[in-house]
Amino acid sequence: MIGGSVSNFGFIRDEWPELYEACQRAESYVLSDAQAAGKYARSAVEAVVEYLFVEVFGLPEPYRSDLNARMNDNQFKLRTSVVNAKMNIIRRVGNDAVHEKRKLSSREALELLRHLFDVVVWTVKHYSTFPEAAPLGSRFDVEIVKRRAPLTAEQQIALAKRIKADQEAAERALAERDATLAERDAEIARLRQQIAAAQAADTTADSPDYREDDTRRQLIDLLLHEAGWPLDQPRDREYRVEGMPVIPGVNESGVGYVDYVLWGADGLPLALVEAKRTIKDPAAGGPQAKLYADRLEAVTGRRPVIFLSNGDRHQIWDDAAGYPPRAVAGFYTRDELELMVRRRALRRPLTAAPVDTAIAGRPYQLRAIAKVGEHFDALQRRALLVMATGTGKTRTTVALVKQLMAQGWVKRVLFLADRTALVSQAGRAFSEHLPDVATANLTSDRVTKGRVYLSTYPTMMNLVEGDRGPRGERRFGPGFFDLIVIDEAHRSVYQKYGALFDWFDGLLLGLTATPVDDIARSTYRLFGLEPGVPTDSYPLDEAIADGYLVGPEGYSYDLGFHRRGVRYDDLSEEEREEWDTLDWDEESDHDDPPIEVEAARVFRTLFNADTVDKALAELMTHGHRVAGGDRLGKTIVFAKNQRHADFIKERFDAQYPHLGGDFAQVITHASSYAQRLIDDFSQPAKAPHIAISVDMLDTGIDVPEVLNLVLFKEVHSKTKFWQMIGRGTRLAPGVFGDTGDPSTDDKSGFRVFDFCGNLDFFRMEPADRAASVPASLGSRLFATRAALVSRIAPGTDDAEARASAAAWLSEFVAGIPAESFVARPHRELIERYRDIAAWQAPIGAVEAGDVAAALGGMPTAVADDDEQAKRFDLLLLRRELGVMSR
Repeated sequence: MIGGSVSNFGFIRDEWPELYEACQRAESYVLSDAQAAGKYARSAVEAVVEYLFVEVFGLPEPYRSDLNARMNDNQFKLRTSVVNAKMNIIRRVGNDAVHEKRKLSSREALELLRHLFDVVVWTVKHYSTFPEAAPLGSRFDVEIVKRRAPLTAEQQIALAKRIKADQEAAERALAERDATLAERDAEIARLRQQIAAAQAADTTADSPDYREDDTRRQLIDLLLHEAGWPLDQPRDREYRVEGMPVIPGVNESGVGYVDYVLWGADGLPLALVEAKRTIKDPAAGGPQAKLYADRLEAVTGRRPVIFLSNGDRHQIWDDAAGYPPRAVAGFYTRDELELMVRRRALRRPLTAAPVDTAIAGRPYQLRAIAKVGEHFDALQRRALLVMATGTGKTRTTVALVKQLMAQGWVKRVLFLADRTALVSQAGRAFSEHLPDVATANLTSDRVTKGRVYLSTYPTMMNLVEGDRGPRGERRFGPGFFDLIVIDEAHRSVYQKYGALFDWFDGLLLGLTATPVDDIARSTYRLFGLEPGVPTDSYPLDEAIADGYLVGPEGYSYDLGFHRRGVRYDDLSEEEREEWDTLDWDEESDHDDPPIEVEAARVFRTLFNADTVDKALAELMTHGHRVAGGDRLGKTIVFAKNQRHADFIKERFDAQYPHLGGDFAQVITHASSYAQRLIDDFSQPAKAPHIAISVDMLDTGIDVPEVLNLVLFKEVHSKTKFWQMIGRGTRLAPGVFGDTGDPSTDDKSGFRVFDFCGNLDFFRMEPADRAASVPASLGSRLFATRAALVSRIAPGTDDAEARASAAAWLSEFVAGIPAESFVARPHRELIERYRDIAAWQAPIGAVEAGDVAAALGGMPTAVADDDEQAKRFDLLLLRRELGVMSR
């Protein structure tokens, strides 16, 4: 053994050698290098947590698989409650050592070793296959540590080599992990059985004395240091107060000692901390803390905020502001407490407070702001607004924030969304409507300070844990934000990122478009509300009835594949060749291609060209069109996955090559310059006009001109379904033209093309697909020119006009992609009338009308983007026809 032959951890040397090595290394460095001891202690406790979390408890991974998230998982904390506080001390101090946040003393390193010893003894006794090895009633022996010789230079070199070898071995073990997963699962099952048997036998004495009072104080000290409290003055701890109630046998003198007092820059108390033993509920200290607060207020004239803590759980109690005690994740900084104390006098009621109607002036928006104000005035700290997509949730929030700031409730705000694009969009709204309030987008700039901070959930999770000051103090502590806004608040967000809402102590505002009855009960519980009763609600049907949104027309198609799957025998020869060349290794237990693919696997493995072509043809034929009907309106296609999206794009370009390859674009998280594509899509006249998305445009994208949605994947979440539908509900005045007639110019609805049974699944009534589609400007020009050619005989005085029309018609037909899905049935007609000779010859009116009906609406490479010029041409051609008919 390096550095000595005796160790406090010798009882695990044979059964748990890897952990023993880490523990004894930490032990060997306590007196010679406290920093190294802290690092190795943290490494050792990480190994214990890994063992308990994965192999013993088998818990599902939290939002991320790091030590902090695992150690503070609710189920893990419940099962390790006796030693969880000690684990957290080792983690926190060890992190400081690893990241060089501060220099550890030998005394601190020794305390870490005491805690590590207790953690290991408890784990061996209760959750190992060798509980009898746990020392009976023994304590950590400091004399053993003192006898450990410091490492020599040669030993340090040997240790470095050994560590490197251990790292390489660990990497090899990790690489082999997947291959041995099944074997390991079986071993874990056997291990758990052995542990259960050992626990049933329980032949050892109970756990040693864990000195919970020391643990509690060390944890509270750490948390206060993180909040910037140095605790370097005698009056910071055990502060003497007189005038306490005299209780015979308990307090004969009337003197009390406040565990911690947190002082302001003016020398007056800002807060006190009443500490209880770790096993006690912190609320038990409430009556005593209130008496301490009374005495401090009587002497200083300021009533302090009260913190109640057992080192693991904490409560804050600002009784001067009327709030009851509530759970909090840690302590406030001096600046935050000073603001809280000042706010007692500065804060004014929200009920009937003015609202900036230039930001949010619609009646339902004003009602929502008023409801939230009533909620907060009644000392309810969490509110939930249910507002249909497109009704202005963000603008309502901006107006509410302005009101809260003006009334003295809020200084700093955190706006959270699940995607960077949504964060940027919200940032633009705050900057536009609150230009005097500094905003900071943490996804792109993590340094800039502001009053409104915007972030994605993962970014904020990382910043909470990792963004520290030079002395280890947190930048974003529990009291940093006065208001936290959760965009699209629903169950999945809370399940993944609930730790954020537990961490921050500010007022909480949730926003969601999910219908009231479809919101999970757990979401209502998060906001302290009765299921089905949000703070305020403005549903889609009401918004449509009030004229603030437009409704969907649902077109449902049964193409069969998503319900019945695909059989090899049903494919064309070309598709069978593609089937045979696919890589089926991940989908099959043998090398041969399968003879069929069930419905659930269709999108994962095979994208049928004929099916996609049919779907695109329906969209191009029946979708809402703009530019006089000559161009498909803005459309979002919701694809299953990246391969599916790429395949749809490939088939579109093959069917409609005349559109130049940029008419339809894939916009996913894997796309290069995705935000640039979204910006282009948001411009009405600019390509792309079809956005093929995978989970990126489902929420938050604000393009009022969207006229068509294509559901090309199954959706089983009501929340997600209505978010997707919400992409088309926004008003778009003048999207169809500028004639001055709102009935024809303005958007009055949008179309949903469902190819995967979603409308049926969510009981959305489909529209009549046979509804007429207005003829496009191009098809009307075709029909008028064809009629003109049929009316003018070759060789007459109007031969020049006839020749011009014939040339245009021939060019139009020649530009039709004959191999496209929609053109195939008319291939013979296309071949005939692409030749100008067919138009130069005499043609009857009936024949000309039939050709116009069949080919006039076809896609063609003949493009003229000048809508007004085409309308003028149509007017002249029709007048010319009118003259001929007289």
